[in-house]
This record gives sequence, structure tokens and C-alpha cells, in this order.
Amino acid sequence: QVHLVESGGGLVQPGGSLRLSCAASGSISAGNAMRWYRQAPGNQRELVASITYSGRTTYVDSVKGRFTISRDNAKKSVYLQMSNLKPEDTAIYYCNVLNNAVNYWGQGTQVTVSS
Repeated sequence: QVHLVESGGGLVQPGGSLRLSCAASGSISAGNAMRWYRQAPGNQRELVASITYSGRTTYVDSVKGRFTISRDNAKKSVYLQMSNLKPEDTAIYYCNVLNNAVNYWGQGTQVTVSS
């Protein structure tokens, strides 16, 4: 069983920054990629960024150059540094890991970008 807990969301003005954190606990296998998804009201959940165990990253086009995903394998944690935030980034952000063929999700953290 794996448990994921996100933190760091909040209300920020356009152009501002936030840093999301996700801490994993439980029997998580080494070598797993970790991901951040987001879901805005009325929209499907979207993959925002992913990072392999070795640190290779991928991003959805809409956040390239503004978001940075990173991880600390010793702490079983993944982070999402978000800069130059836009109103369209408003969503609930979820941490995700596929562990032993089971998809695990955190409870989500709300990010609202508004003036």
C-alpha cells in the first residue's frame, strides 16, 4: 500500500509562484516514475509533468518553461515548482505513482490563480 500526501497549494496572483510537494509513504518500489496531474472544473484530468527515478523529466506544452518537476528519492518525495502562473493553471493538482501495476493518487491540492 502506498499513501501520497500533497501540500503547497493556495491562492496566488497571475505571474506568481507556488511550490507543490508530495510525500509518499508505504511499500513503494524503487525505480518508479512520479507524476503531477491537474484537473480543472469541467475538464478531464491532465498529465502536467513526470520524472523518472533517474531524473528525466517531461512536461505538457502549456507549462514548459514555467514549471519544474524534481524529486528526492531518499525522502520519497516529488515537487512541482510553478512560476509565472496563469489563470488557466487553476485546478486541483494531484500526485501520482504507478507502483506494482497499481495507480496511486494523493487527495489533491487546490491551486487558484486569480487577481
